[in-house]
Amino acid sequence: MTTLLVFKALHVFFMVAWFAGIFYLPRLFVYHASSQSAECHEEFKVMERRLLYFVTPFAALTLVFGLLLVYSYGSSWFNVSSWLHYKLVLVSLLYIYHGYCFKLLADFKHNRNRRSPRFYRIFNELPVLVLLAIILLAYLKPM
Repeated sequence: MTTLLVFKALHVFFMVAWFAGIFYLPRLFVYHASSQSAECHEEFKVMERRLLYFVTPFAALTLVFGLLLVYSYGSSWFNVSSWLHYKLVLVSLLYIYHGYCFKLLADFKHNRNRRSPRFYRIFNELPVLVLLAIILLAYLKPM
């Protein structure tokens, strides 16, 4: 077993753990925005905060092991891997998405949400599409 394979396995593991939360958190936002009950709002606030703070270390570890993979392959490989450059742009968008979830969390925490449940339903689908593109790039390496 090589170090490179361990890095790959850990990168994929932490990515899957991160995405479990990234897929579920906006669904909680949908339910929160749909709810009329103050008691439910308080419960959603707790669930959302715990989930986001639970998956954030997974996002960080996904990045760490991804960078270790790039480092392990070397700069000459990186320079000729165009597919990876596109993947990294998409990954950057996911980290921006993750950061924006903190802003949405703060809006709900302070009862400042002005977005509709429909917004959160659409918001919930964005990482699915980006993840599909990332996986296609990583496995097909089209460029």
